Amino acid sequence: MIGKGGTNNINYKMTIQRLILGSKSPRRQELISSIGLPVEIRTQDVDETYPESLSAEEVPVFLAQKKAIPLIPTLSAGDVLVTSDTIVELHGEILGKPSDSEDAFRMLKKLSGNTHRVISGVTFSSVEKQHSFQRITTVSFRELSNDEITYYIDNYSPLDKAGAYGIQEWIGTIGVLSIEGSYLNVVGLPVADLIEELKTF
Repeated sequence: MIGKGGTNNINYKMTIQRLILGSKSPRRQELISSIGLPVEIRTQDVDETYPESLSAEEVPVFLAQKKAIPLIPTLSAGDVLVTSDTIVELHGEILGKPSDSEDAFRMLKKLSGNTHRVISGVTFSSVEKQHSFQRITTVSFRELSNDEITYYIDNYSPLDKAGAYGIQEWIGTIGVLSIEGSYLNVVGLPVADLIEELKTF
């Protein structure tokens, strides 16, 4: 039950000594901080390749678990580590982070006028156990002109984002026709689902 103190009284707070986010993403850092628990940021570079045999639904969970591996030995009793990964999938093709502006243009041109899926995988790790889940959000874009795509690439930072776009930025405002599922999942972390899963972890 949440009392007048908001999330300060939420029932999972008493069982977590320290919540650790294993991510350099400023979007994930901001989102997880919004749940009302103190959060420590702890990261280590990880090779984000994955087996080609994995389905689109399996890839972000695989990568979230992979990101946890080097950080698990640093955990103490009562710590909960959160790692996450997000991909964009369009007609069976996985769109990760673009390699350069030309690659970003290619991705956004494909997303233009189409409906794609944003799939996030989240992994909780402690010294005792690990649990993962994934969430899917469907996003539809209107047709984007070449000038609009170029403007976005030139004025924002698409290179660190799966699918080369941030829905919270200009392109989301002018380009997104509809969204089915969690908006925050597209931003970078399905916070409501994370809280529910955290309660039972």
